[in-house]
Amino acid sequence: MTSVPNVTLNNGVTMPQLGFGVFQVPDEETTAAVTSALEAGYRSIDTAAIYGNERGVGKAIAASGLHREELFVTTKLWNEDQGHDQTLAAFDTSLDRLGLDHVDLYLIHWPTPARDLYVETYKALEKILADGRARAIGVSNFQIPHLRRLLERTGITPAVNQVELHPGLQQTALRAFHAGHGIATEAWSPLAQGAVLGDEAIVRVAEAYGVTPAQVVLRWHLQTGNIVIPKSVTPDRIRQNLDVFGFALTDADMAALTGLDRGLRTGPDPDTLN
Repeated sequence: MTSVPNVTLNNGVTMPQLGFGVFQVPDEETTAAVTSALEAGYRSIDTAAIYGNERGVGKAIAASGLHREELFVTTKLWNEDQGHDQTLAAFDTSLDRLGLDHVDLYLIHWPTPARDLYVETYKALEKILADGRARAIGVSNFQIPHLRRLLERTGITPAVNQVELHPGLQQTALRAFHAGHGIATEAWSPLAQGAVLGDEAIVRVAEAYGVTPAQVVLRWHLQTGNIVIPKSVTPDRIRQNLDVFGFALTDADMAALTGLDRGLRTGPDPDTLN
């Protein structure tokens, strides 16, 4: 199994392009899942305050025997904690749950535009970055207007925007905006919660290479340039999701998957979630 490549963020920090997500994993199952992921070779772990499993992530990290600098840990600020001072307090709580003195990436989880707090919230993230308690800062689920406003009103371009992204929802305009402003694109729900895995084009490519449809989709993400964080609690599937470096999709394969874009959202609309 080839090593996971790194993506260099806009502040020079490197981040594994393929990581492990723990969305919807109960805290009591998280330690075992993250332990399996670390044993398989994952070195990037993505959690969030709202997931309720930061403690489980922290326990797995503490028990892993890995040096802290070998790991890339992401967590996210939940919506109700937005606002400058509330953000700083929520970040302290996340660090305490993780048992860490810093995270590698801290994200605003949703823009919640009707609340209109994301600019002052992001300024708190800038302070966290300046204090050395996060190595990079960014956002999640931000649309182009939200990003434009941050760029106009704050001093640091987000390193990452983590958004729902998969062959059924390819976010072409948003990814182009990211590329033009040095923002890395990270995909959550990279497999559309399984909704695209039965698509004929994906199944056909998988059969041609003797791999699974999920492996084909993850390979498509990597060759597209996305950072990707698949989730599983099954050790075999955790290993399988990392085993995507022994084959490469052709231009024709990539075009077949690119043709599957149909605006398929499996999660909330960032413009209306408040």
